[in-house]
Amino acid sequence: MPLNQIKFGTSGWRATLADGFTHANVRRAVTGIARVVVQKNPHGARVIVGRDPRYMGETFVQIAAEVLAAHGVTPLVIPEIAPTPAISFAITSLKADGGINFTASHNPAEYNGLKFNSADGAPSLPEITKAIEAEVVKADAEAAEPKASVKAQAEQIDIRSSYLARLKEIVDLTAIKRSGIKIVFDPLWGAGRGYSDTLLREAGIPVATVHDVRDVLFGGHAPEPEGHLLDAAKAKMKETGAGLVIATDGDADRFGIMDADGTFLQPNYVIALLFDYLVETRGWKNGVAKSVATTNMVNALADHHNVELHETPVGFKYIGELIKQDKIAIGGEESAGLSIRHHVPEKDGIIAGLLCCEMVAVRKKSLSDQLRDLFVKVGSFYPLRENFHLTPEVKSKFTTKLTSEPRDFAGKKSAASCALMD
Repeated sequence: MPLNQIKFGTSGWRATLADGFTHANVRRAVTGIARVVVQKNPHGARVIVGRDPRYMGETFVQIAAEVLAAHGVTPLVIPEIAPTPAISFAITSLKADGGINFTASHNPAEYNGLKFNSADGAPSLPEITKAIEAEVVKADAEAAEPKASVKAQAEQIDIRSSYLARLKEIVDLTAIKRSGIKIVFDPLWGAGRGYSDTLLREAGIPVATVHDVRDVLFGGHAPEPEGHLLDAAKAKMKETGAGLVIATDGDADRFGIMDADGTFLQPNYVIALLFDYLVETRGWKNGVAKSVATTNMVNALADHHNVELHETPVGFKYIGELIKQDKIAIGGEESAGLSIRHHVPEKDGIIAGLLCCEMVAVRKKSLSDQLRDLFVKVGSFYPLRENFHLTPEVKSKFTTKLTSEPRDFAGKKSAASCALMD
């Protein structure tokens, strides 16, 4: 029977449980990672292993630890569920050689996945994931057990306290407390449980939490922090008189924000608002990054603030590189992922929500009012991504068509066509 191909996408390898995502395939994927890590650090390599709350997550962590140890790599095992950004922070703070995170992020419960962040805490670049894929193929062909001179012993680690301590250094919790604002936090049964709300509560900020239990089915829908899935948080906001809902997805690398009147803020708008706010309050004008699919409001704000704009391919790994090089104050993707200067080179839905709380507290305006101010400043922009499912044939024709200027639209000559005629 042919083996499934282990193929990494923009954010790791993902497959359906009990179909592509099996014990055997997890062993193969981790074997590829272990071999790449050992090539870079033959002696004393350490790799963090964590998970979100999905079904069988504990088993996959155990399998990964066994495979790493057999290759002489010390597994640093996180015993509890852990957010992706917290794992990213732990990789750099503990000087590990990378991190394996079992998560399918915002995807439905029938999926699981494996993310590998490199030693800098960032999502692995294509050259690393291609090397992992190649080592999986080699290991399959060899069909031999690893021959490490010394089998490593797994160690358990706590990453929560150090990550929360870092957030305290970044977010102005005093300003949030002073404002008197109440917050509702919705982790959507995911890995963000016990992070944002704990930090706020310990700072004396009123916060109510919904969906604060483990549910491997995520309430029967994808753990995606979108407006139509935040009804429970919206009801809790009305019940408690809160001024803001902050939400995170299955592994807490994506955010969802709802204003006091129940308006869901599109991620494109949140990225633009936070960019403007960070320039205003931190004075950071070193640059801004956005994926090509993200709103051009960021472009307009970059011009307004005289800040260098970086447009990247889709995949936060490219924005992470700019954060590592300190070339940007903030980088974001329209799929609700962002991070900021002097923080992790990985999407962080937790920091996004907390900074929104700070922004409302400091500016003393609702997010909707702030957005209207932004429209006055740089104009309005359509915030939604439209998805089109194209066959390979149509995709090829469409791509070819995009290489030339359009000559007409809806029966009228385009500006480009008129310019050519002139």
